[in-house]
Order: sequence, then C-alpha cells, then structure tokens
Amino acid sequence: MAIGQLEGHLKLSAKIAAILQEVRSSNATHRRKLKEILALRLSSSPAEFCAAFCEALVPLFNFQRRTSSAERTIKFVSSFACSASDKDDPSDEFLENFLRFLLLAATAASKTARFRACQTVSEIIMRLPDDMEVSDELWDEVIECMKIRAGDKIPTVRTFAIRSLARFANDSENRDILELFLEKLPLEQNGDVRKILVLSLPPSSETLSMIIDCTLDVNESARKAAYCVLASKFPLQSLSIKLRATILQRGLAERSAAVAKECFRMMKDEWLEKCCNGDPIELLKFLDVETYESVGETVMSTLLKAGLVKLQDGQTLREFIAPGGDSAEAGHCSCSIELMDAEVAVFWKVVCRHLNMEAHKKGSDAAMTMGTESTVYAEEASHNNDLLDQILPASVSDYVELVNAHIVAGANYRFVSRQLLLLGTMLDFSDVSNRKVASVFLQVLLHKALDHDLDESGNEVIIGDGFNLGGERNWAAAVAELCKKVHAATGEFEEVVLNVVEELAQPCRERTADWKQWLHCLAVVGLLLENTTSFRHMQGNAIDPTEILHSLLLPGAKHSNLDVQRASVRCLGLFGLLEKKPSEDIGKQLRCSFVKGPSTVSIMAAKALLDLAIWHGPDEMDKSMNCDLSSDIHDDAISSTPFEFGDGREDSKFELLDLLCAGLEHDWDDLEEVEDHQSIQDVLGEGLAKILLLSNKFPGSHTSKHHLILAKLIQLYFSSDNEEFQRLKQCLSVFFEHYPSLSIYHKTCLSKAFMPVMRSLWPGINGNAVGSTMMISNMRKIAVQASRFMLQMIQAPLIAKESTSTEENKSENPSVETCPSLDFESEEEGLAVRIAVEVASFDAKKTAAEKSYVAALCKILVLLQFRVSEQGVIKLMRRILSHASTAAAAEKDLTKELRHMAERLKAIDRNPDEQLSSEQATQILEKLELTFNFDKDDSPEAVPTPAPQSIRPRPTRRRARAHQDSSSDDEGSPTSVVPITPAVTGSRSQRASKTAAMSKMAAKTTVKIDEYDDAGSEDDEDEALAEVTSEDDSEASV
Repeated sequence: MAIGQLEGHLKLSAKIAAILQEVRSSNATHRRKLKEILALRLSSSPAEFCAAFCEALVPLFNFQRRTSSAERTIKFVSSFACSASDKDDPSDEFLENFLRFLLLAATAASKTARFRACQTVSEIIMRLPDDMEVSDELWDEVIECMKIRAGDKIPTVRTFAIRSLARFANDSENRDILELFLEKLPLEQNGDVRKILVLSLPPSSETLSMIIDCTLDVNESARKAAYCVLASKFPLQSLSIKLRATILQRGLAERSAAVAKECFRMMKDEWLEKCCNGDPIELLKFLDVETYESVGETVMSTLLKAGLVKLQDGQTLREFIAPGGDSAEAGHCSCSIELMDAEVAVFWKVVCRHLNMEAHKKGSDAAMTMGTESTVYAEEASHNNDLLDQILPASVSDYVELVNAHIVAGANYRFVSRQLLLLGTMLDFSDVSNRKVASVFLQVLLHKALDHDLDESGNEVIIGDGFNLGGERNWAAAVAELCKKVHAATGEFEEVVLNVVEELAQPCRERTADWKQWLHCLAVVGLLLENTTSFRHMQGNAIDPTEILHSLLLPGAKHSNLDVQRASVRCLGLFGLLEKKPSEDIGKQLRCSFVKGPSTVSIMAAKALLDLAIWHGPDEMDKSMNCDLSSDIHDDAISSTPFEFGDGREDSKFELLDLLCAGLEHDWDDLEEVEDHQSIQDVLGEGLAKILLLSNKFPGSHTSKHHLILAKLIQLYFSSDNEEFQRLKQCLSVFFEHYPSLSIYHKTCLSKAFMPVMRSLWPGINGNAVGSTMMISNMRKIAVQASRFMLQMIQAPLIAKESTSTEENKSENPSVETCPSLDFESEEEGLAVRIAVEVASFDAKKTAAEKSYVAALCKILVLLQFRVSEQGVIKLMRRILSHASTAAAAEKDLTKELRHMAERLKAIDRNPDEQLSSEQATQILEKLELTFNFDKDDSPEAVPTPAPQSIRPRPTRRRARAHQDSSSDDEGSPTSVVPITPAVTGSRSQRASKTAAMSKMAAKTTVKIDEYDDAGSEDDEDEALAEVTSEDDSEASV
C-alpha cells in the first residue's frame, strides 16, 4: 500500500513538473496549463497535491539567475495559488499549505531560496482576490516573516519582502508596517530597495515629506518612483503651494530624461488635465507665481515647448484695453483699462517671449539655409511675428497706458506692472513718435521716489531693499531693459540716465537732501553703473564719472544714515569694476567701511572688496593703496598684527588679503549677522575661495599666501564652532571638490597647507587650547577627518592639461635619478617629506599631546606612495625617516610600520647603497621651503637597525628602552616579507589614514610660516598640565 502511494505521489509530481516546464517557454500557454493543473488539484487530496507541487517546485528555489523563463514560472505559480475552479475546489486549504511551505523556505540559509520564497509570496499577495479566505493566524505569520526578511542582507530579498508588506501598509491595524517603512527608507543603501519602499508607502501627511525627499535621491529609479507615487496617490489640492513649487522645480530641471518625463507626465495628466481642465492659467493659480515666479515661468515654457498651450480666438493683451481708452494722460485712463491677475501677466510674458525667441530662431535658420527649407523657416518666423503682433498692444501709447494703470493701482499690482515692463522690450521703437512716448514714460519711472512707510515707532522706513530702483532688483532690471531698448543708440542710454542723475544729485551736493532723496539718487546711479560697459559712454554728459564719485559716492559712504552708507558702498564697488585700474579713494573708503562700519555696511564693503580683488587682482588693489609689497614678498605668512574692527584707526598699511583673512577670523557675534541670508563669514569665505580657484589669473606676490588662505578655509570647514554656517560649508564642499583637480599649483598649495591645518586643529599643539577629555577627543577626531580629507584631495587626479604634459615629460626623460621632477612638491612625495620633517623635529621625550600628534602623523605618512622616477626624493626620505623613527620609537606599532615603509623605499631605490649629497638634499628641501639638520649619522639603514643611535654619549632611560625594542624587532625582521613593488603597500592604508590627518598639525618652526609660529611657549606649563590630564584619552583616540 505504501509502495502504491509512493508511485502515485511520484506520478503526480512528474505531471506537475511537466506542466511547470511547459509554462517556462511562453505566457501564451498559461491559461491552458492553468486548467490542467487545476484538474490535477481536484483529482487529488489537498495534502497529497500540495506535497507533490512543492516537490516539483524545489528546483526553482535553487536557480539564482533572474531569467525570463524563471519569472514566467513564478507568475504561473502565483496565479495558480490564487485561482479556484469552482466552489468545491479546496483552493483555500492549498493556499494555506503552500504559504507555510514558502515561509519555511524564506528562513532557509540559502539566499536563493529566501529570494524565490519572498518573490513568490509577494506575487501571491499582489494577485490575491479579496474573497479568498485565509486565516488571520497565517497572515500574522506571513507579516512577521516578511518583516524579518525586510532586514535581510541580500537586497533582492529585502525588495520582495517589502513588496509583500505593501498591501498591508494601508491597514490602520498594521501601523507597525508603516513605521518599519519609514524607518528603513532613510537608512537603505540599495537604490532598488528604496524604489520599492517609495512605491509601497501609503498616502498620508507623514509619508509625503519622505516621498518628496526621495525626489533628490541619487538613484534615478527611486526619483522616478517618487514622482509616480506623487502623481497617483496625492491629488494637486492635497499639496501645499510650497510643495507644488518644490516638486515642479526639481522635476522639470531633472538631469535624467526619464525622471523629467515622469514629472512632466504628472504635471500634464494629473494636474493640468484633471485638476485644471487643460487651462495653464488655472495651473499657475495653484503655484502662487508672485512667490515662485521662476517655477511659473518654467512650467509655462515647458508647456509651450510641448505644444500644450492653445490660444483661443481673441485672447490677447488688447482685451484688457477698452476701445475708448485713448487718452494721452496716463494717470486718467484707468477706467479704460481692465486690471489683470498675476497669473495672466506671467502667462502673457512667457508666451510673448516664446514667440519672439521662436521667430528669431526660425529667421536665423532661414538665413542659414536655402531653397524650400529656407522658405519654410521664413514662413514659420513670419507666422510667429504676426501672432506676437496680434497679442501685444496696438501701439506704444496703449502699452504705456496699460502699464501706468497697473502702477497707479498700487502695491498689489506691482508684480503685474513688472511683468508688463518686460513685455516692452518686444515692441518696435524705431519710430520717433513711439520713442518719444516711451521716453516720457521712462522719465516718470526714473524720477519716481522710493516707497516708504511708518514703523511702529512712527519712523519712516523704506519699502524694499533700499538700494535698487523701486526697492527691488527685478524692478530695476526691468526698467533698465526697457530703457536700453528705447534708447538703443551708443551712449544714448547713459546720456538719458545721467541727466536724471544730475537732477537728483543737485540737492545731495548742496547737502539739502534727506536720506530718502539720497537713496533715490544712489539707486539711479547704481542702475547706470550696472548696465553700462565703460566710462567712455559717460564722458561729456550732464555729470561725469569723477563728479559722481567725489560728490555723491564718497560723501554718501560717510552719511549718518546706514541705508545711505550701504547704497553708497555698493555703488563704489560697481564704480571700481568700470575702472581700468583701482583708485586709491575707492580702496580707502571700502576698507574703512569694512573695518569700521556696522554689519550691513561691512557685508556690502566685503562684497565690493572681493569683487574688485577678483577683477583687478589683489596686487593691483594693494598698489592703489601704496602698500609696500616688496617687504612681504619673501614673508609668506599672513600678517599676525591684530585688527581692531569697529575702531577709528586706518588700516591702509595692511594688504588686502590680510584684511579679509582677519575679517574671516573676527568674532562678529556682537553685530547683526545676516544680509540676504548671508553672514560676513559666508561672504568672505566664498570670495577667498574664488580667489584661490582663479589663482592662475593673479601671478603676483600674494600667491605665496594662497596655501595659508586655503588652510584657513579648511580649518573653518572642519571647525565644530561654525556649524551654523551651512551655506558657507556647502559652498566650500563644492570648492574642495574641484580645486585640487584644476592645477598642479593647487595641489602644491594643498601640500603646503597640510601642516598649518594640523597644527591649528590639534589640541595642545602650537598653543592650541585644551579642555576636558571629551573635548580633546572630539578635537582630535576633527583633525583626523581633516587630514584624511586633505590626503584625498592630494590624491585626486588632475583634469587639466598640465597632467598630460607632465606625464609626457617624465616619459621622455626616464633616466633621471637624483634630480626631482617639476611636480614632486605637489604629489604625495612632497607631502611625505613635509610630514617626515615634522615628525623628526620632535624629541624622544614628548608630552601626551605631542605623542598622539606624532602617532597621527606617522599613520598618514605610511599611507603615502612614492613613484620610482623620484629617486632623489626617495633617497632624501630614507635619510629623514631614520630621524622620524626615533621620535616615534615609543610606539611599537608605529615603529614597525615605519620600518616597513623604509623597506619599501629601499626596494624601489635603484641604487640603495648610493648616498644623497648634501647639496642635492638641500635643493629638494628648498623646493619644499623646509630646513632639516643632518648633523647626526643618518644612514638609510638606521630605521631597521638603530645601532647608529648608540654614538650619543648619554642616552636617557627612555631612549634605551626604545633601542631595545627596536633591536628585538630587528631580530625578527628577516622573516618579514619585503615588498618588491610599491603597489603592495596599498593593503596597509586603512588604519594609517587616520594618523595622517593628525600628523600634519605638528609641524613646528621647521616650516617657515610665521602665522603658526608666533604662539611661543608662554602657556607651556598650563598646556603640559592639560596634556597630562588627557594622556589616556590621547592614547585611545589615536
């Protein structure tokens, strides 16, 4: 009987296996084979069929590759598990038994079995009909198992486990599943798993923010999934205006075409068609274009390019002008003008601009082609021009009346007025009468005073920024564009504006103007200086540039009103950009405003000084101030003379970079910090970074200070005291990403900046403050991070042409032995010598801070690689390394790593027995601006064999112990494997990278940088006490 049952089981299993084999080939056979396997299930007992079915399915759980045949089998199995042929079909019992089998496989040790089990479970749950009855206990088991698999180490297992739970996440009873998803999403490393997590999130207020954050995901499929979920699960009305603008701003500017297409599909199908009935103006109303103007313009431009904006008959700007509105008095024609909404104004501005651009483009194409193709382009250009003419007002007078009506309507229509001003650049002003009408209108705009109001105390305050015409930059730009369009002849724009300036400046020169008149006059001057290209166009007019400078700008910078000072300083910066050479008067006043002025004026002065330094060069700025540059050419240190910000003394004797760096380090907490969401440190940090980035354009004496400025920026970037300067840190992160790859000179600056940064960050070194054990540990961690970061920048490949030329030079002269290459100081060899000299400068007896510092330096040192072509540097390094090993003799692990490094250097030394002459060593050290004393016997073999150290007459007890340790190590050294090539050393670089960051801070007077050597030894006793207190922490943190 048992034999008969076994034979029946085998036959049934074989039939099922045959069906599964056939469904692998094509989806077309699934319906027919589903009927066959359903018939087999009806003809057998549920337990017997389930056992045979699972047995036939086992080979699939051992098949790892995701082929189309395996996917078809999974699809068929899941469809069968969810199917029932009739009421008598025991499908529910089979489903429960099969799910228990899958749960058992989901806990298997084999990753393939877990993957196939979770995949099958997810397919079954996705296909399961609502009327299928499964016990609650079994569902609880499934959910708990899949929650465990959601944390599996295999990404594909996690993917299908999360997909299995997605159907239960909408149920309020399964709140723990939603919490699991929200917990996993920000921590998940795999992009495909993040995609499934996003697709599985139900719509709610707490999941919305997570989904929108995923629109910035680094994985393209995850970003695309985020827009797909936003389109399908979140109606337009459920999103706030800010979120709508954020979604469209990110999606339409997406670098991936697939993601941008998904965002466009969401905007078109879900938002425009369903919510706005295809009306783009209605869509703009959902976006608040007055606040998010750029987003509204992007949306309209995208819709126009896609051909989704259809203009109805009679839909033009002329419908806002009543038929009888032809009065010449612009102020009395408001009754004939229908005021438009902000969305309508943006709509027409973008439509007209699009038609104008298309007409120019097609006209250019017609001019560049011939024959029929040229005719087609010309017709398209003519059609766009005709359509534009139909939309714009019929005459310039109508246009002026339309704009004037909105200006008179008050501040609520200021945005619409600005949009209409920009439309004026598309009108034709070739006719004299049109220019005359427009010129009168422009005179009104230029003479219009700044709006002001009363504050709570009854004082008058300006509405707007206070230094742009109309109180906002966009309004001033719109007026300037229209003015340049109307007065397009050479010098005509400058002549018209200077006439207005001369009229407004009269009360200012007579000192009868109040602060509001000063601001109005300076706003018009600023508009002129921003939009002219040369003083040549301003000569011979109502007021010349020199008079503007001495009668308006310089007196305004000394005005009692702070807003007038700020506006004057801004104009001084613009004025200096137009000069061929910077003037002494402007330089002195900007320096004075930066040092003595309040924060708002200091920020504006800092911007002006940095702009002029980048435009003219720091050397030219100092020459204009008659600074004696020759005395500091060889003193490559930033002046340590303290600056007293806010006092009344003159600072013209200081060089500009010294002044700016002093401002970067100054504590501005007692002043108002923010100007346009920028602190003074933000402005100075970004400006100094630009100067470093463009260092090849300033070949002067200041280049010797670039590495010190770079050191200050790195120190600021890693300083925990400046965490609030997130904008500056974001800017510096982009700067550091590109800076080392642009030039060999930049890498040289990085190498020279390494030690100053380490000295400034390491506690207890070079006079740095110390504190509690926890504080010292955190400071050391920051220094280690900085050292690793700088090492990565030095190792970054060059993208400039210099790298190619250097490699070609090296290949042409491979026989160079002891002469260093032209770029060794910018590579790892130069940094290694700097670190080794710093380590060797310490005695064997050190404080706790010095011990940890030297250990950190040595750990970085052993990470650095040497090129075989740099034979001279290799020989020099072997000599210095013998002295460096003495300083680190107390650390056995470090001594061992230094010994291995010495062996590596010896292995790549082509003539290991040949000594480097003193002249050659001095030549290399001079290139690195270092000095080192080679008085002691420094044979290259001193590292593995410390015998030469015994010539010292009376070694201390500590040195004797170090000598014994090194000798005992030497006895076992023959058994160690000496690397043959430098590439073998890469495996030791993980642990040592932490030390390298710390080691660069310890360089003392060996490197000639006065800024970090002035600290002296005044607080040595206090430091020693603090260092002894934190000695144990020192040992642990390293």
